[in-house]
Amino acid sequence: MSGPLSRSREALVALSAALGARRADALEAALRRAATEAERAEVEEALLQSYLFLGYPAALNAFAAWREISGAPPPPPSAEAGPWDARGARVCRAVYAGQYEDLRANVRRLHPDMERWMVDEGYGKVLGRGGLRLLDRELCITALLAALDAPRQLYSHARGALNAGASTAEVERALELAGEVSESGARARAARTWQSIRTRVAQDG
Repeated sequence: MSGPLSRSREALVALSAALGARRADALEAALRRAATEAERAEVEEALLQSYLFLGYPAALNAFAAWREISGAPPPPPSAEAGPWDARGARVCRAVYAGQYEDLRANVRRLHPDMERWMVDEGYGKVLGRGGLRLLDRELCITALLAALDAPRQLYSHARGALNAGASTAEVERALELAGEVSESGARARAARTWQSIRTRVAQDG
């Protein structure tokens, strides 16, 4: 490993960044890279979780491109069954640490069903799945949100990556990969978001 991320992890993070950038050229290149450098099952998970942030159309289009590029057949359907609330609460707490209760209260004030869906579906059904470690999921999400230019959510998930065990160097590399496919404004906002996280972490420490 020449940098903070292994080749496999970097391929997954770069793929997630390309998804967030919504650039067909970047996505095709990232899928081709992932087909040779990452585990196929982990690629499937990185693509699958993207629907939480990008919606079904983007995820389905990405899967169609992946099937064509990789030649990999779809995996068998998951045998897991809900309810997902307990696992969702556990995974969400691992990501948000001391901010977990505030997060739930804040989302509940926006809409109570969004709070329930966030925990049950987002963290329970999807992010709590096997097949990809939580640390890897959060690094992928960090890159996706940076490229998507969603600073508020980026703040939460970049901190979540740290809470899941990522090093600052790993998060910074994820942001660098996102910057390679992002517009200049998105890069600048991601950099400011990361700086605010570093400042807050230093204060808390």
